[in-house]
Amino acid sequence: MSKRIKRIGILTGGGDCPGLNAVIRGVTKPAHDYGLKVFGILDGFEGLVEGRATELYNKDVSGILATGGTILGSSNKGDPFHWPEENGGKIKILDRSKDAMRNYEAWALDAVIAIGGDGTMHISKLLSDMGMNIVGVPKTIDNDIEATDLTFGHDSAVFVVSEALDRLHTTASSHHRVMVIEVMGRYAGWIALNGGLAGGADIILIPELPFDWNVVYDRVLQRNISGKRFSIVCVAEGAKPKDGGIITKGKDIKRTDPVQLGGIGEFVAKKISKNTGLETRTTVLGHLQRGGSPTPYDRILSTKFGTNAIQLAIKKQFGRMVALKGSEIKSVRIIDAISRQKLVKPKDQAVLAAHAVGVSFGTEKL
Repeated sequence: MSKRIKRIGILTGGGDCPGLNAVIRGVTKPAHDYGLKVFGILDGFEGLVEGRATELYNKDVSGILATGGTILGSSNKGDPFHWPEENGGKIKILDRSKDAMRNYEAWALDAVIAIGGDGTMHISKLLSDMGMNIVGVPKTIDNDIEATDLTFGHDSAVFVVSEALDRLHTTASSHHRVMVIEVMGRYAGWIALNGGLAGGADIILIPELPFDWNVVYDRVLQRNISGKRFSIVCVAEGAKPKDGGIITKGKDIKRTDPVQLGGIGEFVAKKISKNTGLETRTTVLGHLQRGGSPTPYDRILSTKFGTNAIQLAIKKQFGRMVALKGSEIKSVRIIDAISRQKLVKPKDQAVLAAHAVGVSFGTEKL
């Protein structure tokens, strides 16, 4: 008869987002009820490679449900298989996965609960192949992980976007301006789509639907001529015109995905101003979308994810990720969650609903 698990690690990988602490709480409290020891691995996979962890007690997770960020710290540059090391002013990429395995074994962990997005799940799959017992929890404001209906953090980011659009409406209408707001999402348009729909954007530009400049110009001009002397454009950072590519700020080779997106908002605003003569302004929300308290929905989803993740660990169902399916929390294989990126489909109900109420996606047809 195999022994029951006694010691688990928990880490938060990748970028932070609201709801991480709720998951940590959702794992730690029931784990203690089962007599398990919980070790918080610091700064994501960096702590796993460098051997930094601290035991978590109930007092450590008490009162953190509504707190943004993560009490464990996080990092999007700590991939054990793509480890940046600086020497003499040059950066060399190393494979330090064996160090991660060595610390896992030195701490006598029976399992690790890895909370993170697409990158974290890819790393988790590789460590699982090396023998580490892992349970995944899907986190990303981008909502681009396959095999789950929703990731926690997305609803909180959409709330920030919709509130920002509410505020931009009043100043845009007062000054008769076109307001362009740039939001996050990487190569997926979920934040722009859902935030733009919730905030009443007139034009939504997403990566999955390359836009036509002339359609965008015509839309703002038509609104202006009809007496609606302002327009709100919500553009995803990965959006691109039909005749162009994604706008980037640079590259950071320390990251597994080195491309740094950003700048499309200002680019769109300048093109609109130049080709329509309308006064245009840009707002880039940036990391505001990652900060602050999670929405009630994300607090509930995070707690469900955390409590179900500890159940998977106790049952030794490793190599799996908790997932939202309809209204229920299920589990899926991590490999199925990373088989492809979840992107907005042209006929997604949110796209069709936005189109039905007059939102333009910068395309002639959907």
